[in-house]
Amino acid sequence: MPSEIKSMRAVAHPVRLRMLSLLTGAAMSAAELAQELDITHANASYHLRLLVAAGMLEPAGEENVRGGVAKRYRYLLRAPGTPGSPGSPATTAPTGEVDLEQLPVWQAIADELVRRAHHQVRTEHPVLLTDAELWVEPETWQQVVALAAEASNLLHTNARRARTSGTMRVNATMALFELARRENRR
Repeated sequence: MPSEIKSMRAVAHPVRLRMLSLLTGAAMSAAELAQELDITHANASYHLRLLVAAGMLEPAGEENVRGGVAKRYRYLLRAPGTPGSPGSPATTAPTGEVDLEQLPVWQAIADELVRRAHHQVRTEHPVLLTDAELWVEPETWQQVVALAAEASNLLHTNARRARTSGTMRVNATMALFELARRENRR
């Protein structure tokens, strides 16, 4: 199975999406992830193994704990545009074709957005919501994608461990993609 497909399938699950978010800010063990996500250690270990096998995580050391050794992992941040990087296409469809294999990923992201929306609080900080299906010039689209990639990179490189003093819990869900010129009628 191509690595892009393996990575895509690995992230098409709400628990694994949450793990990737947590592991962006800090290296963690299965036990720490289980506690943070309120799931069993076995469940956390299972999801970690899938993410490691898909090449989404990298080892980040080990520590001695009562009863053995705990392996720690962190999200493997890649350069923008490379397979597996934030916003990179994980597709095998030919250029210009619709890739239905990505639908489970989009569904998992949509479900995760709804879960997070239940935790949104009113603050004095700005909120941005954009939902659009538009027609724009290619140059405008390229600029928008570059700015979104810059924002994504800024968030990923500055993410901290959950509940670190001086930080705030935020949501960022970006899905920018080109649509088929004609919509299939059902």
